[in-house]
Amino acid sequence: MPLELATLVAPEHTAVVTMELQRAVVGDLATLPDLRDAAVEVGMPANAGRICGAARESSARVVHCNAVFRPDRQGSVANCRMLAASMKLADHALDVGGLGAENIPELDVQPSDLRIERTHGLTPFHATELDQLLRNMGVTTVIAVGNSINVGIMGLVLSAVDLGYQVVVPSDAVVGVPVAYGEAVMANSIGLLATVVSSDDLVAVWG
Repeated sequence: MPLELATLVAPEHTAVVTMELQRAVVGDLATLPDLRDAAVEVGMPANAGRICGAARESSARVVHCNAVFRPDRQGSVANCRMLAASMKLADHALDVGGLGAENIPELDVQPSDLRIERTHGLTPFHATELDQLLRNMGVTTVIAVGNSINVGIMGLVLSAVDLGYQVVVPSDAVVGVPVAYGEAVMANSIGLLATVVSSDDLVAVWG
């Protein structure tokens, strides 16, 4: 029987994990206009920010998982079309320490938040410290927000489930391109792996 939402996302064992909510991805410096426009269309940045704020107020953890590159691209590999395109973004938009690598202002990043940067791969769990940090904090439920349902969110959800976490996905705090495709994946794939809720549901439970 599914857990009640309040039990599932009890703050003492829950972390919000944001996926690539960065200025050069879906913010004011976006180099992926289709993704940025889709995010705005569904209200994803604002909803992700609301969830992060409510999580902090309830003492749940907030972890930002960001994609970055060294200026010389060492340690990164273009072994698929998506990574090759990311490494060629104009003006080195996602270079470590650059403005584009910063999180979008809607998240209102706080000193209590954790930030994990990766220079390789497409998903935040593989070969990073994310899993160990979550376990060290007693986290058993992961709330996935951000982009994109096409690859990043799907990979985050699959990895988290494989690692034994309960996963919650707020349907209005994630986005795919095109939007209709993302909605289909939510209904036919992610809905089989995670508990799908709305941002209002989470904010109300933590309120």
